[in-house]
Parts: sequence; C-alpha cells; structure tokens
Amino acid sequence: MRVVLSTYDSRGGIEPMLALAVQLQALGAEATLCAPPDCEERAAEVGVPLVPVGYSVRDLVHAPTPPTPADVPKRAAELMAAQFDVLAPAAEGADALVTSGLVSVVAAARSVGEMLGIRTEAVSYCPIYLPSPHHRPQPLPLRPVPAEVTDPRELDRIDRENYHSLFGELVNAHRAQAGLPPVDDVRDLVLGDRPWLAADPVLAPWQEPAPLGVVQTGAWILPDDRPLPADLEEFLDAGAPPVYVGYGSLRAPQDLARVAIEAVRAQGRRVVLGRGWAGLAAIDDGEDCFEVGEVNQQALFGRVAAVVHHGGAGTTTTATRAGVPQVVVPQMADQPYFASRVAALGIGAAHDGPAPTTVSLSTALATALTGETRARARAVAGTIRTDGARRAVEMLLDESPTGHDGPPASG
Repeated sequence: MRVVLSTYDSRGGIEPMLALAVQLQALGAEATLCAPPDCEERAAEVGVPLVPVGYSVRDLVHAPTPPTPADVPKRAAELMAAQFDVLAPAAEGADALVTSGLVSVVAAARSVGEMLGIRTEAVSYCPIYLPSPHHRPQPLPLRPVPAEVTDPRELDRIDRENYHSLFGELVNAHRAQAGLPPVDDVRDLVLGDRPWLAADPVLAPWQEPAPLGVVQTGAWILPDDRPLPADLEEFLDAGAPPVYVGYGSLRAPQDLARVAIEAVRAQGRRVVLGRGWAGLAAIDDGEDCFEVGEVNQQALFGRVAAVVHHGGAGTTTTATRAGVPQVVVPQMADQPYFASRVAALGIGAAHDGPAPTTVSLSTALATALTGETRARARAVAGTIRTDGARRAVEMLLDESPTGHDGPPASG
C-alpha cells in the first residue's frame, strides 16, 4: 500500500505526519510526505521521503513584516496552486491521501484526491476546529463570528458561510481547471463526513453528540530516542531540576526571554531556554541559564521541574505525557484551548493573556511548581495513550483495497 501525506505547517503539525509515516513503514506500507521545505532535515532523520511543497514556513512567520489577515487570499492562492502542481503528481498511483493544515491546503488536497480517484482523509489536531454545538466556531481571517450570536444552528450557518465566502471562488477555480465540478460548501469539502481527530481523549476530548462522525484516534506521537547533548546532561546533573522555557516556531512576545528568566529565578530555579524560531537568548552570563536548540523534548521534559510554553498541540501533549507541570502562555489559534485544558486537568497554569510580566509569570509558575500540581501531572501522564498513529494506520490498512491482517488497535 502506498500513502501520501500532505500538510503545510510548522514543526508541531509536521511531527504527527512523520509519526504516521513511520508507523506506515513499520507495517509494511510506503509513505511519502508532501510538506514545506523546513522539515527536510527532520524527515531525513526518521527516514521519510519528502516532496517539498510551497515556501518556507519559517521565512513566512518570521519575516521582517509578519503576515496579516489581509495577506490570506494571496497566500491561499499560492498554496493551493502548489498543491495541484506538486501534490497531484506525487500522489499519482497512491492508495490513500491523508491531509492536514491550512484550509486552502486541505481543500486542494481533497480535490486532488477526488481528481485521482483515491481515498482521502482529513485530520485535525484539536477539537475546536471541528463543528460542534459544544464550542463556538473558530473565526477565519477577515471573517469574525459575531459575539452576540449564541444559537448553535446560527453559528453553524455563519461558519459555513465564512468558509465559502473566503475560499469558495478560489477552490472552484482550481477544481474547474482539474475537470472537477464546483462545490457549494467548502467546509464540507474540507472536513468530509468522517474527519479524524488526532488528539488525546483525556487532554482534548471530543464531545458527543455532534453532527460529524468524528474518529478520535489519539495523538500521533513520533517516538524520539535521540540522546540529549552532553553539555545539557551536565547542566541537568549539576543541580535541582530546572524550568524549561520555549516558544517553538512562534514569534515570542516582546522581551519574553528576560521576563521568563527573571520569573524562573524568582522561584529559585535554574532555566533551560529553548531558542526556537524566535531565537530566545540568555540575558546575562549567569551559570543558572542554559540555551538549547533542536533537542529531544520527550527526554528533556522528563528531567525538568516545569515547562513554560505557548500551548501548541505537540508541545502540550509531550509535556503532559512526561508528567511535568506546565505554564501555558497562549498566543493564537488552538493555544488558548490547550491552556484551558491544562488548567482544567490541574496539571499546570494557564497564563491570563499573551504578554506575561515577570510578576504574572512568576505567579503562574508558583502554581505549577506545587507538589499538588506535580502529583496531578504524574497521574494524568499515565492516562495519555501512545498508540494514536498506529490506530490511524490500521484504519487506513484495514479499509484499503488490499486489506490488512495486522493486530487490532489496542487501548
């Protein structure tokens, strides 16, 4: 069986696709990833063939002038064209296509799958991106959801209209060029009738009843056995567990490194500072602060006292699995949701607002560093399932034309 995986995302959205690809390979299938060029090195590390699609996500996110909502139509057109130009030939002859990421990318990928006559599955990493009466729709760029509207049916109607008004003309223009009929509901095209939710049922539960036949597989986790750098090991061994601070691929709030280091020091702790794409750096030569670049977070998080981060799905899941208390300082998208879940589960603190001060972050850390929070984090860690990618692969193989005789999914 040959499966093509398509996404346009930063590291947090690439890693689950690599987890799926590695599981496909482990069960004897062929997997190819079509994704931004930023992930070339990581894909090579785990042995997954990459077909680069589109421009660098890092260059886009960290450009001197950050992208604005007004840029969305132009970016969407470029990304959709890239999917038809690159994904379509890469998926020729495949048995299945799995897609995630931006609306324009998923809409194009599903159209490519339709054009080629191959099974296509869309996946989300957070339940708030799937329609449900249990949460409000997420606003799209330039398409707000009126705060005064509370009726779930009206909210659903607005959400459908927002998807189609923003992307409908562009999607149908590309579909016409590909010889496909137009669609009158882009959201339906993107989600299909059985979207996959690759998120942990404890950390990010899907609530029924809901209009969609959502399949929650659990998070797609790529096991990481890379050793920690020797100098980092020395730092960890030289004293009490430090606090990790990192913001992943995001632009960090202004002066975050200074605020975070001062807040951690106020709690009497040392700091491991993840540089990330934001380039966080130490503020002095203090021996209590250690900078790291790309590192095995699965190994590192098990060695620290707490993790301060932005609340991306991948980082939140990794920290939760590690049983380490968290402080989430959310900025956008699904990050406020994951911050709220961390707080609700009692495994850390959700910072109030995207721009912490030394006092506000120190206060949140004080909550995370209590013995009660530590005990709760360890307890919840034992409930996080690790077989999400394998379950997804087994669904792909079991429902493929060639069939599959592998073991059933385990709990």
